[in-house]
Amino acid sequence: MAAPRRRISLRGAVRRARLVLALSILALVVGSALLAPWIAPFDPNAMDLGNALQPPSAEHWFGTDQLGRDVFSRAIVGGQLSLLIAAAVVALAGTSGTLLGIVAGYRGGWIDGIIMRVADIQYALPPVILAMVMVGAIGPSTTNIVAVITLANWARFARVIRAEALSLRHRDFVLLARLAGASHLRIVLVHILPNVRNTLLVLLTLDLGLIIILEATLSFLGLGIQPPDPSWGTMIADGRGYLERAWWTSILPGCVLMLTVLAANLLGDSLRAGNGSEEAR
Repeated sequence: MAAPRRRISLRGAVRRARLVLALSILALVVGSALLAPWIAPFDPNAMDLGNALQPPSAEHWFGTDQLGRDVFSRAIVGGQLSLLIAAAVVALAGTSGTLLGIVAGYRGGWIDGIIMRVADIQYALPPVILAMVMVGAIGPSTTNIVAVITLANWARFARVIRAEALSLRHRDFVLLARLAGASHLRIVLVHILPNVRNTLLVLLTLDLGLIIILEATLSFLGLGIQPPDPSWGTMIADGRGYLERAWWTSILPGCVLMLTVLAANLLGDSLRAGNGSEEAR
């Protein structure tokens, strides 16, 4: 008995360490983005051609780009837009997908069929391709990017939450609520929604990293945040022509992007493991 308990304790310690690491990285990135106007050492758009492509130093922590702009300042300011878009998309896609998933799973019938067929159509199109086509058609802007990425991500929430709602609608507490005369709205809000909360939280954290990558991909391709506003994707794209002699212009913004996505995925995995442990108990 002692050995299994030690293994369980070790797994719990590893999960807690991953959770602390993920939260620490996210807190650093989000805090830097929020405080960027005060902590950025230079104007992110200020050009100094005489100081172009300078390597990382005590003055320019991430070096300068081909126009002499401070890469560190641009990285933390660019994080503002990237994280703002990611937060908006997570909120909109999570809310719409959750509501549609609950309606589909709880009501069933033709309503479920219509919602799931629309979700299947969305799933048949890769999110990057769908976003590229839509942004190319309606034009790049922050509002359009949020709308497009939301349309490309709601189905993931709908399908998972629908599966949860399908199992919950036949549970005893839901049947008892129906017998007591509770309305459908009350059953959904009081009995079903709280029981999908943990699953939804895991989905939100896992989707955060995917959305950040999708936004960076659009910006890299010139369909996302437009110059002169900085974003991680545009910084990586702008510096790719200088990798041989100025690697920092692309690599360091890419590292910031990688760490943010990694932290979001670690957070989601830790929360999912925690939910699995609670269900096992």
